[in-house]
Amino acid sequence: MTTMKKYQTLAVAAVMLAAGCSQKEEIGLYTISNGNGMEVSITNYGGRIVSLMVPDREGNLKDVVLGFDDLEDYRPENNQTDFGASIGRYANRINQGLITIDGVTYQLPQNNFGHCLHGGPDGWQYRPYKVVEATENSLKLQIVSPDGDANFPGTVTATVTFTLTEDNALDIDYEAVTDKATVINMTNHAYFNLSGDPAHHSITEDILQINASAYTPVDSTFMTTGEIAPVEGTPFDFREPKLIGLEIDADNEQIRNGHGYDHNWVLDGTEPAATLYCPETGICLEVSTDEPGIQVYCGNFLDGTVIGKGGIAYPHRSAICLETQHYPDSPNKPEWPSVILRPGETYHSHCTFSFSVR
Repeated sequence: MTTMKKYQTLAVAAVMLAAGCSQKEEIGLYTISNGNGMEVSITNYGGRIVSLMVPDREGNLKDVVLGFDDLEDYRPENNQTDFGASIGRYANRINQGLITIDGVTYQLPQNNFGHCLHGGPDGWQYRPYKVVEATENSLKLQIVSPDGDANFPGTVTATVTFTLTEDNALDIDYEAVTDKATVINMTNHAYFNLSGDPAHHSITEDILQINASAYTPVDSTFMTTGEIAPVEGTPFDFREPKLIGLEIDADNEQIRNGHGYDHNWVLDGTEPAATLYCPETGICLEVSTDEPGIQVYCGNFLDGTVIGKGGIAYPHRSAICLETQHYPDSPNKPEWPSVILRPGETYHSHCTFSFSVR
């Protein structure tokens, strides 16, 4: 059943002040479960998945996501991480933090090589969401982002609904409306390690398949160049299952620019969009989505300095992020799928993380 535990260490008022919000929300940890013993714990602080317990091939439950034991550790002044977060308003990067909508140019925060990343340094991942509904197997969260928040136009009301199904799938559904034309691109930023042992198991030991024939190359600042390039003949070809570590350090300009894999794949539209398999535990994760792209990040900047759950110093490449979303910098690429949301429209995005064993 649904349980809720209050974090005792969070100074809610300070977080709300930093977020520029007018309503204080109680911070809690909510656990949803199904009849198979699978459990997902989510905090409404940043809409973050804190733990995700999945049975392995022996029936033992493994926590397959990185995170922290104490909510204080999620706060940006302690660790500027996106572990498990519901990202908004705009996931990924916007070039130089500049967008133009209906002839008006807006300067957004520049928090990553001069670009706006994940909504800026005070993005939704560092704010409390309102709990709209909590049941045994689902949790619905809401956030209201006022007009001018991080200089984004329009008051946006967004919801994230997590549902744990009886076939061991975590379904995430996003919706948003606005009172003024704006941009939006939401995703979940879970860091997966299907071994449940990130201290000793590198993501390079796992097998990945991505149903994508193309990807978007980046420059040395991780900004997309605007090109859509074929994966064929490159280290980015995961159309057939491949060991992640096989070419992650290949002599390739794009690998050097991304410090490994930190790129957006242009999905072919075939489900599942991506499949991740851990031979050690037999756990298989299939990712399905209605989004056109998936950003794959292989923990290239984890370096043992972030102390996570159980006191583990998360090592280099100890997790992988599979972020379903529109392409990076889409507001400045009118030829790409649009991320503009206007009054009277409803933004919708859907992602399912389905778990099984082999």
